[in-house]
Amino acid sequence: MTIAPEEDRLNAQISFAIEIDKLKRIIRRNHLIDGSRRENTAEHSWYVGTLAMVLGEHAPPGTDLQRVVAMLLVHDLVEIDAGDTFIYDPVEVAAQAEAERAAADRIFGLLPADQAVWVRELWDEFEARKTPEARFAKALDRFAPILANHHTEGGTWPLFKVKASQVREKVRIIEEGSPSLGAYALELVELSVARGHLSE
Repeated sequence: MTIAPEEDRLNAQISFAIEIDKLKRIIRRNHLIDGSRRENTAEHSWYVGTLAMVLGEHAPPGTDLQRVVAMLLVHDLVEIDAGDTFIYDPVEVAAQAEAERAAADRIFGLLPADQAVWVRELWDEFEARKTPEARFAKALDRFAPILANHHTEGGTWPLFKVKASQVREKVRIIEEGSPSLGAYALELVELSVARGHLSE
């Protein structure tokens, strides 16, 4: 029995849909802002995508916010294979790029060819941070954990002995995508230091 091309395409899309459900089981270090539990990566992706809509006025003029949202929805799908990388762990960060590229090849490759190319382009653009959209998306990706840690008395910072200087480095990435959000994030960092939730 021959499978019609449109049926073949749908089967590929459904395979991808089933595969990305696994993102819900990838647990991140950050806690929810209410401190009740750690968040999973699917929740993080939804959250930063929503932030892109709500905080869009803080993006550079002319930024395509729909593209930013799409980028944020797919940016961490690679964690299904590669896991969550703790950005303050140099050993994990050193191994991240290769593991995530291999994951992108496999996971996005489940889609029909045209969609695989489109989603991979979004992911590559996010990683390269060369467009206003990618820089704003990355800014939100870095902003969300700072916001969460600030509102959970330091959250993961004291737990993993993260220093204020390390967090300020991440704020620079936020500033690249949104000067106003970068300034706000820096205020949170300094306030966290003043309250003893983040050490110098």
